[in-house]
Amino acid sequence: MDKTTFKELVNKNIKVLNEESFSLLEELLHYTLDANKKFNLTGIKDDNSFRNVMLYDSLIPLKYVDFAGKNVLDVGTGGGFPGLPLAISENGHFDLLDSTKKKIDHINNFINLYHLQNVRGINARAEEYAKENAEKYDIVISRAVSSLNILLEITIPFLKVGGILLTLKGDKAEEEIKDSKNALKKLDAEIIDTKIDYLDDDNEKRVLIIIKKNKKTNDKYPRSYSDIKFKPL
Repeated sequence: MDKTTFKELVNKNIKVLNEESFSLLEELLHYTLDANKKFNLTGIKDDNSFRNVMLYDSLIPLKYVDFAGKNVLDVGTGGGFPGLPLAISENGHFDLLDSTKKKIDHINNFINLYHLQNVRGINARAEEYAKENAEKYDIVISRAVSSLNILLEITIPFLKVGGILLTLKGDKAEEEIKDSKNALKKLDAEIIDTKIDYLDDDNEKRVLIIIKKNKKTNDKYPRSYSDIKFKPL
């Protein structure tokens, strides 16, 4: 989608943003695509596709969840998505977590360049970062990281009791939900809602799964990533 269409659709379908936010989102677009020439951040190469697949997609949660004043963790943020677009558009505090140092350096450089005060990049493996940061966050969000049953064990320990996990999925969302029943039970969490949206240019389906944490997580979670991956709950 072009710049004008992007602004119109965000304001109409998601949330009304100010001009400063839209300007920063455009800066993020150019910053990311320029860096993408040097190392791989995204398969998206042109401005219009980037607005659709990276920016609009990242902002969808704003339609359903109030991030204002919340402590938010973006797990497996990659090049900063959805965390950076959300931090630009909302006044919560956002921690962006990824195990690849080059990606976090890229994120922190953007943060410093544009003097963003409500967001920081953190270089660590999620299962290790969780040891010192359990029960810390109001909201955890993750986009295109792993199957839901694996993602649950990685993310739920970070949440305060009553906090929510937001994960953006595609056409396989229903199948992933079915495969996650055991993990939800063991982690004392429940799916409280699912919301369906579509990206503009290709009508690609997006399913936002909203999961609530009901009890304190057992200290044995998360396990090592090898156990999580090869022996999912």
